[in-house]
Amino acid sequence: MHTLLQLEKQQVGLRLPKYLVDEIDAFTQEYSLNRTDIIVEAVKSYVSEQKAKIFYDEFDSSAKELKSVLSSKAKEQKLQSLDELIDELEHN
Repeated sequence: MHTLLQLEKQQVGLRLPKYLVDEIDAFTQEYSLNRTDIIVEAVKSYVSEQKAKIFYDEFDSSAKELKSVLSSKAKEQKLQSLDELIDELEHN
Protein backbone atom coordinates (compact mmCIF):
# COMPACT_ATOMS: atom_id res chain seq x y z
CA MET A 1 0.00 0.00 0.00
CA HIS A 2 1.01 3.57 -0.52
CA THR A 3 0.85 6.33 2.04
CA LEU A 4 -1.32 9.39 1.51
CA LEU A 5 1.83 11.38 0.82
CA GLN A 6 2.85 8.93 -1.90
CA LEU A 7 -0.62 9.13 -3.45
CA GLU A 8 -0.44 12.91 -3.70
CA LYS A 9 -0.51 13.92 -7.33
CA GLN A 10 2.15 15.94 -9.07
CA GLN A 11 1.71 17.59 -12.41
CA VAL A 12 4.08 16.38 -15.11
CA GLY A 13 4.31 17.78 -18.60
CA LEU A 14 5.14 15.54 -21.49
CA ARG A 15 4.95 15.54 -25.24
CA LEU A 16 3.53 12.58 -27.10
CA PRO A 17 3.27 11.88 -30.80
CA LYS A 18 -0.10 13.02 -32.21
CA TYR A 19 -1.07 9.49 -33.28
CA LEU A 20 -0.63 8.31 -29.68
CA VAL A 21 -2.73 11.16 -28.30
CA ASP A 22 -5.41 10.26 -30.87
CA GLU A 23 -5.35 6.64 -29.68
CA ILE A 24 -5.58 7.73 -26.04
CA ASP A 25 -8.49 10.02 -26.88
CA ALA A 26 -10.27 7.13 -28.60
CA PHE A 27 -9.94 5.13 -25.37
CA THR A 28 -11.19 8.05 -23.32
CA GLN A 29 -14.39 8.17 -25.33
CA GLU A 30 -14.90 4.40 -25.50
CA TYR A 31 -14.28 3.69 -21.81
CA SER A 32 -15.30 7.00 -20.19
CA LEU A 33 -11.82 7.64 -18.82
CA ASN A 34 -9.61 10.67 -18.99
CA ARG A 35 -6.12 10.92 -20.45
CA THR A 36 -4.52 10.96 -17.03
CA ASP A 37 -6.14 7.66 -16.03
CA ILE A 38 -4.94 5.97 -19.20
CA ILE A 39 -1.41 7.35 -18.99
CA VAL A 40 -1.11 6.48 -15.27
CA GLU A 41 -2.19 2.89 -15.95
CA ALA A 42 0.23 2.64 -18.89
CA VAL A 43 3.14 3.91 -16.79
CA LYS A 44 2.26 1.60 -13.88
CA SER A 45 2.12 -1.35 -16.26
CA TYR A 46 5.47 -0.43 -17.81
CA VAL A 47 7.18 -0.03 -14.43
CA SER A 48 5.74 -3.34 -13.23
CA GLU A 49 6.97 -5.14 -16.36
CA GLN A 50 10.45 -3.64 -15.99
CA LYS A 51 10.66 -4.70 -12.33
CA ALA A 52 9.61 -8.23 -13.30
CA LYS A 53 12.18 -8.30 -16.09
CA ILE A 54 14.94 -7.21 -13.70
CA PHE A 55 13.86 -9.85 -11.18
CA TYR A 56 13.81 -12.66 -13.74
CA ASP A 57 17.10 -11.53 -15.33
CA GLU A 58 18.75 -11.58 -11.89
CA PHE A 59 17.17 -14.96 -11.12
CA ASP A 60 18.43 -16.37 -14.43
CA SER A 61 21.92 -15.04 -13.76
CA SER A 62 21.90 -16.53 -10.25
CA ALA A 63 20.69 -19.89 -11.55
CA LYS A 64 23.50 -19.95 -14.15
CA GLU A 65 26.05 -19.07 -11.47
CA LEU A 66 24.74 -21.82 -9.20
CA LYS A 67 24.86 -24.32 -12.04
CA SER A 68 28.47 -23.35 -12.74
CA VAL A 69 29.45 -23.67 -9.08
CA LEU A 70 27.75 -27.05 -8.76
CA SER A 71 29.36 -28.23 -11.96
CA SER A 72 32.86 -27.21 -10.84
CA LYS A 73 32.29 -28.72 -7.38
CA ALA A 74 31.22 -32.00 -8.96
CA LYS A 75 34.33 -32.01 -11.16
CA GLU A 76 36.62 -31.21 -8.23
CA GLN A 77 35.26 -34.07 -6.19
CA LYS A 78 34.76 -36.39 -9.15
CA LEU A 79 31.17 -37.11 -8.17
CA GLN A 80 29.66 -39.75 -10.38
CA SER A 81 25.95 -39.11 -9.97
CA LEU A 82 23.40 -36.51 -9.04
CA ASP A 83 22.65 -38.46 -5.85
CA GLU A 84 26.29 -38.15 -4.79
CA LEU A 85 26.22 -34.41 -5.48
CA ILE A 86 23.02 -33.95 -3.46
CA ASP A 87 24.49 -35.99 -0.62
CA GLU A 88 27.67 -33.89 -0.68
CA LEU A 89 25.70 -30.62 -0.62
CA GLU A 90 23.48 -31.81 2.24
CA HIS A 91 26.45 -32.72 4.41
CA ASN A 92 28.60 -29.64 3.82
